[in-house]
Amino acid sequence: MTEPTLPALYLASTSTYRRQLLAKLTPQFHTAKPDVDETPLANESAEQLVRRLAAAKAQAVAAGLSTGLVIGSDQVAVFNNDIIGKPHTAENALTQLRRFSGNKVTFLTGLALVNAQTGNIQVIVEPFNVSFRTLTDAEIIAYIKKEQPLDCAGSFKSEGLGISLFSKLSGDDPNSLIGLPLIRLNQMLLNEGINVLFLD
Repeated sequence: MTEPTLPALYLASTSTYRRQLLAKLTPQFHTAKPDVDETPLANESAEQLVRRLAAAKAQAVAAGLSTGLVIGSDQVAVFNNDIIGKPHTAENALTQLRRFSGNKVTFLTGLALVNAQTGNIQVIVEPFNVSFRTLTDAEIIAYIKKEQPLDCAGSFKSEGLGISLFSKLSGDDPNSLIGLPLIRLNQMLLNEGINVLFLD
């Protein structure tokens, strides 16, 4: 009896963090950059935004394929009903982390899996809460200088030194905080008949 093989698996993202996470489940995947406008729609909630963009990214890559499974993901942070994106500059990171000091921030990660052959799509939004301890400006500046979290929503890397900023983490899957909810993705793959434990 031969072991099952994985249909061609595509990650609709060029994020280093998401590639590293997906490699925990299987090293057998391709990456593709989706051509998707990520501008929020008028009156779109954070949950609606990440759900729509995760699906759009997966569908954009799947459109060029005849077979295979495509993973799309998108993430935002939400604080006081504001959608918080990537800071891009040290000044913006300082502003974000000052706001978060002593408060709880919710991260919403949209996850989609599209079967390019059947068109079947699964989409979920995974929440994860981060409680920040009270931080001094000196601590925030030192953290930004050391880790340069300018390409991370919320201005921190939870898998790195960012863990020193927190008082509590709460959610079903800590991987979702980094950008890819592996527990939910594994269930989506199982729904498509793929069990990563039995792959070559």
